[in-house]
Amino acid sequence: MGTELLAPLDLAFWHLESDAHPMHLGALAVFAPAPGVTPPHVLELLRTRAAAIPRLRMCVRDVLLPVGGAAWTVDKDFDVHRHVRRVAVDEGDFMAGATRLAGELMEQPLGRGLPPWQMYLIGGADDGPFAVLVKLHHALADGMRAVAIGAGIFDEIAAATTAGSAARGRPAVPPRSWLPDPREVAGMALGRIGEVGRALGVGASVVRAGRLDLRSTAFTAPSSGTRRLATADLDATALQRIRRAEGGTANDILLAVVAGALRRWMAERGEAPAATDPRALVPVSRRRPGGAVSGNRLSAYLLDLPVGAADPRERLRAVRATMDRNKAAGPLKGAGAVAVLADQLHPLAHRFGAPLAANAARMLFDLLVTSVPLPRSALSLGGCPLSALYPMAPLARGQSLAVALSTYGGRVHVGLVADGKALPDLDRLAGAVEEEFDEIGALFTAGRVAAPVS
Repeated sequence: MGTELLAPLDLAFWHLESDAHPMHLGALAVFAPAPGVTPPHVLELLRTRAAAIPRLRMCVRDVLLPVGGAAWTVDKDFDVHRHVRRVAVDEGDFMAGATRLAGELMEQPLGRGLPPWQMYLIGGADDGPFAVLVKLHHALADGMRAVAIGAGIFDEIAAATTAGSAARGRPAVPPRSWLPDPREVAGMALGRIGEVGRALGVGASVVRAGRLDLRSTAFTAPSSGTRRLATADLDATALQRIRRAEGGTANDILLAVVAGALRRWMAERGEAPAATDPRALVPVSRRRPGGAVSGNRLSAYLLDLPVGAADPRERLRAVRATMDRNKAAGPLKGAGAVAVLADQLHPLAHRFGAPLAANAARMLFDLLVTSVPLPRSALSLGGCPLSALYPMAPLARGQSLAVALSTYGGRVHVGLVADGKALPDLDRLAGAVEEEFDEIGALFTAGRVAAPVS
């Protein structure tokens, strides 16, 4: 595998990181035990399969040209044992112990001189369930790419990849040179002209959408560098029933659930809903089917979560109306598309302007809410079936909460990542997500009017 320049957005994520603000994605995959499968066997299987994924052998190195740039290069001293480790859970409640430990591990930045990823086999009793925590730097992957990379550890994907590679006689993920084909240069130039014009429009939208009243809330408290993780589980079949009854998309409903959960949680804390609803950044993939897989390809929508609305129906209507407007405008317009600005900046701007950009994030949004697609087929590791997978998103500087959702095995798995000191009661927010979903299900599928949460 050759050398590949970091795409502009990848470079931005690389330089946005600090010790207190690690920029890695995560996922906590939980597996049921299988007869005869021991932790040492699973650990060795993880190491073997991770080492076979070409992208996981790549590390970031500075380059002379372009000035300020960086490139992915093969780590000649790659040792998978540095990246895949086993840790034990002592608590009797395995999931409670695994989520606590995962939160602590998510605090730790990835080593800058090594391929930027880690996997941890989290185990309790040798004959009980276990979990695998995967950490990938955001420069290495966005949500969809992270799924594609991480899926290589599963039995079904690993077998198909190995068979395909052997049949073709080349690596499963071929390298992409950073030198363009000369025939592509003219098309690239025309594309850049269009991108610059798009970026100017986005920049103007960012200025208009920026907020100067940067009051401190639970979602925007000063960062402590600590992390807590909490999880929630929702019935995907019930979600589809709600969607059929009310229209819109499943994602619209989940966003409304998050808004209602925040309202419940604030009420339990004795906090009245703020005069201004918290604003969520909702990432949108810009990948095309069959397109290149390298680099982050992201945009986003901005959504004011209707926490101030007491009626669940009103919250859902507000979410649908805003998301419909966002989709009509498209993912390349509006202030939420701020990621496209990264493509127009010189590498030196990313290197030296990262602190300014990081501090400006809270001017645009208060929290992140993202959906991560997963394969629909059943997955396993060493014959142990995957029972749940909770995605985890990074926290922007000055922000305290990120919510990620994925659907697998008839359940919607919700991963909440928070600053540990700003939101010590994150478990209660996870509980509020489940309570809000149950109430919306009862309201919308039975046609009854529930008492609004005051």
